[in-house]
Amino acid sequence: MKKVKDTHRPPHIYIDNTYYFITVSTLHKKPFFDTDQKKDFIKKALHAACHTYNYDLIAWVILDNHLHSLLKIGNSALLPQYIRSIQGKSAGELNKLLGAHGIRRWYQYWDTCIRDEEGLWKCVNYIHQNPVKHGYVKKMEDYIFSSYRRQLSLYGKEWLHSCFERYSIISFDIHDEF
Repeated sequence: MKKVKDTHRPPHIYIDNTYYFITVSTLHKKPFFDTDQKKDFIKKALHAACHTYNYDLIAWVILDNHLHSLLKIGNSALLPQYIRSIQGKSAGELNKLLGAHGIRRWYQYWDTCIRDEEGLWKCVNYIHQNPVKHGYVKKMEDYIFSSYRRQLSLYGKEWLHSCFERYSIISFDIHDEF
């Protein structure tokens, strides 16, 4: 475990070569990214940051006021810069679109280290079911700002849905907070 200057409370834990489940929330949970064009700002920033920091993006979903991702992280000390990169690029593009300058759009992030295969697949399932949970769509495959469709094409419906059954999420209520 690395020591990194961290003013976040509780402090983040930085462990190299680990899977991380990350949630990034907008300021005051406002739906700043409420159109496909705006969500695309986040998608591009997310993929660019993964490339820059050499993080393996396993699963992701982008909603109006938050982002969930599951990553395999090599150098964990770079996680804060990775998050700032996504926040800075997406907020900058949104501000440019809206004719604003320097408006803060993101709040902070929460991370959890994944300990085992069950935890990994439960995170994947949670991420892919998030648009259904929040009422964006009725079926996961109908939501385009998620890695679900890509995983569906890679692994097939039967295999992917067996993971949903084997590593089910106990339940979620549409009013749950993340």
